[in-house]
Amino acid sequence: MAAPDRLEPIRRFVNTLDIEAGTDALEDAAGLRGWLNAAGLRPDRPVSDDELRRARELREALRTAASANHNKAALPPATVAVLDDVAKRAGISLSFTSDRDWLLTTHADGVDGALGELVLRAVESMTAGTWSRLKVCASDACRWAFYDTSRAGNGKWCSMKLCGNRAKQEAWRDRRRTTG
Repeated sequence: MAAPDRLEPIRRFVNTLDIEAGTDALEDAAGLRGWLNAAGLRPDRPVSDDELRRARELREALRTAASANHNKAALPPATVAVLDDVAKRAGISLSFTSDRDWLLTTHADGVDGALGELVLRAVESMTAGTWSRLKVCASDACRWAFYDTSRAGNGKWCSMKLCGNRAKQEAWRDRRRTTG
């Protein structure tokens, strides 16, 4: 399920690594540049290996942060450090507007600016109240990011038809083994 507009690129970014299929859209610098271009976050120069490494670190930090939304757990210090580093490299600043609002902007260009834009979108979604519904599938074999549309906001799987059904079947088999 797609997330609300400004949050959707974050969901898609986390899902550039398909754990179950074993594929990574950010396999190399060209893959990162292509993904950023397709997402409208156009880096204005070639992508370095160090920028690719930082992009992958951000992806996993966002996956960890979305996973923490299941139980509102504190983020690990390493995750916070990655998010802070991206914000610093992007030159994120806060300014106020005349209509009593505020605006976050990135001042960096290239990959640092593009990754900073993803962090800005996470902050915007936190403020809008949509961030808490971005979650990661509870199946360790999957870990796909999804937007939880359940009424209570307690969804655990990316899909009840796939991962949810697998978990229920496994639980059923476990109960049969212990009672049989």
